[in-house]
Amino acid sequence: MKLSGAQILLECLRREKVTHIFGYPGGAVLPIYDAIFDCKDILHVLVRHEQGAAHMADGFARATGRVGVCLATSGPGATNLVTGLATAQMDSIPMVAITGQVRTAVIGKDAFQEADITGITMPITKHNFLVKRVEDLALAVAEAFHIASTGRPGPVLIDIPLDVSKALMEFDPENDYPERVNIPSYRPAGPHTRIPELQLRKAAQLIAEAQRPVLYVGGGAVASGAQAEVTALAERTNILVTTTLLGKGAIDETHPLSMGMLGMHGTAYANHAVNQSDLLIAVGARFDDRVTGDVSRFATGARIIHIDIDPAEIGKVVPADVPIVGDVKTILTELLKYVQPRPATAWNDTIMEWKRRFPLVYPRDGKLYAEYVIEQISEVFDHDCIMTTDVGQHQMWAAQYFKCRRPRQWITSGGLGTMGYGLPAAIGAQFACPDKRVVCLSGDGSFQMMTQELMTATVYGLPIVTVIINNKSLGMVRQWQEMFYAERYSAVDLEASPDFVKLAEAYGGIGMRIDRPEQVRDALTQAKEVRDRPVVIDCIIPTSENVYPMIPSGQSIEEMMIRKDLEQLKADVHADGSDWSFADQEKILEHYVEVMHNRE
Repeated sequence: MKLSGAQILLECLRREKVTHIFGYPGGAVLPIYDAIFDCKDILHVLVRHEQGAAHMADGFARATGRVGVCLATSGPGATNLVTGLATAQMDSIPMVAITGQVRTAVIGKDAFQEADITGITMPITKHNFLVKRVEDLALAVAEAFHIASTGRPGPVLIDIPLDVSKALMEFDPENDYPERVNIPSYRPAGPHTRIPELQLRKAAQLIAEAQRPVLYVGGGAVASGAQAEVTALAERTNILVTTTLLGKGAIDETHPLSMGMLGMHGTAYANHAVNQSDLLIAVGARFDDRVTGDVSRFATGARIIHIDIDPAEIGKVVPADVPIVGDVKTILTELLKYVQPRPATAWNDTIMEWKRRFPLVYPRDGKLYAEYVIEQISEVFDHDCIMTTDVGQHQMWAAQYFKCRRPRQWITSGGLGTMGYGLPAAIGAQFACPDKRVVCLSGDGSFQMMTQELMTATVYGLPIVTVIINNKSLGMVRQWQEMFYAERYSAVDLEASPDFVKLAEAYGGIGMRIDRPEQVRDALTQAKEVRDRPVVIDCIIPTSENVYPMIPSGQSIEEMMIRKDLEQLKADVHADGSDWSFADQEKILEHYVEVMHNRE
């Protein structure tokens, strides 16, 4: 039978088992939307901004591991996807973006709403296609989904000119859609890639010989579905585990072998452990600058086992003594055959002592603090909700205090650091997991970048709870200006913001405002009972609060900065006139803990 290009596209999406498309219509995609009108088995979600569509597809993919799909028209519709594509590319998220394009006859002639979206997105997609013939459309879709979901995942864009969407051709979905694709130049590692036995034996030997080993686990372990294998390796060898921002959930963070997150705002004990290790087992992690700081001073005494599916990451930042390329789950499954049980050692005791000395703490002085709000979110939602975040101080507090029990429970923009990501990502995650509660933790700055997607949540009856950590400023920028720019606070004041309670109500949701700790649990409990619309809780916290610990950008653990909550506490710790930032850190932190315990 003859089908239009638009109809063929939808048949191809059916073959890829697509259930949701997040999109916004326009002239160049009208044939596709006309075909969607008759499509009953794929839900099209009408967003309020194309950037929201990209983040929703991203959130859907992170919550499920499946390819997320978004759709936009040509020109400004397509360019509005750029930030979402870059976000997905930096974090290795499988996504297919479909864009309309002007007619093939006028491409390159500055036609109305023309943009060279394949050229624009080439650096921020894993691959992209400009389909100039309807006969090439099905293969392009098949290859796009294959590329997006295999090897190191990533976003792929398919640009479809208007005349290609309209063109007719004979097409039988059962027989004409490629069941398998063969791309000679693309042979990524995968679950069935053979792992060299020699490398596995070398890794096992290093683990057996190490005195101070640490497991450093990144987002690749989550993408591979390797939580069980990471946990099994840690338990068999009694090696403590630290994760990156995107690696949260790769091991249950309440597990006794978990040290939480490392890096710029990671726990002091995780950073100390990595810095003093003699063996660092990097699993699906890429040694990014927020983890390493000054590379020349990062884990200088450690040998490196680097496990990653992308060979380009091996040795890119830190040389590997034992590189192993392949799927993380597969590699760890094989490695466990060679690794011998290993008892807990004095090294474990040392790290546990650091954990006692260097805890994550915050004031208990009757004021409302973000850390307390995040702890209460975990408890009220039974440690089982999916949390999405925006970017800034609240994101780092959440990374520290929201303890993930399972993978894909934590959804955040890591590499690109995209403000405005949280709410649309939460919408994508809620569509992906309708039986789970989704909480978006946002800031008063980030929330205003994608506020309009509250309407999407309302229209589709999504019970997403957005908790705004409102410090009336661009908090992380203000923190850097305080620390490194002599408190010259330039363009960070957000005192002039909308009333978020009224704003939520205007969009058809429920709004609440709290400014005292005793209000938190009741507000969250009320929000949890809402099942048919979004809820926004505006939490007012002190503007002056900073995120600690903090390793300044490009520096090392020796320059770690710790918090100074109260003037009296600052005086107590500074009694000897020492430098607050990094002098005699253990003594300062130990004294800090004692003072806090006494005050409580």
